[in-house]
Amino acid sequence: MPDPVFRLAIRGRVQGVGYRWSMVEAARRLGVRGWVRNRFDGSVEAMVAGAPQALEQMIDWARKGPPSAAVTAVDVSPGVGEFDTFDARPSA
Repeated sequence: MPDPVFRLAIRGRVQGVGYRWSMVEAARRLGVRGWVRNRFDGSVEAMVAGAPQALEQMIDWARKGPPSAAVTAVDVSPGVGEFDTFDARPSA
């Protein structure tokens, strides 16, 4: 059975604070696969795949972010895709 995949839409002060690079480090540490990118509307978007417990920890991390971030909301919805690693992608 394939691992679950979720799309995260993260809002608040999440750009210009190292959020994407910190998320890459956290995802790799947790064994989560997928990607993260800034959105032109000022939010951050991520697609995450992995074991349910690792995804739960990743979502908890996303709600806090790095120390200089101020996350106000994380919307979690079903995602799609198959991933081998976790990477930062260009803004969209």
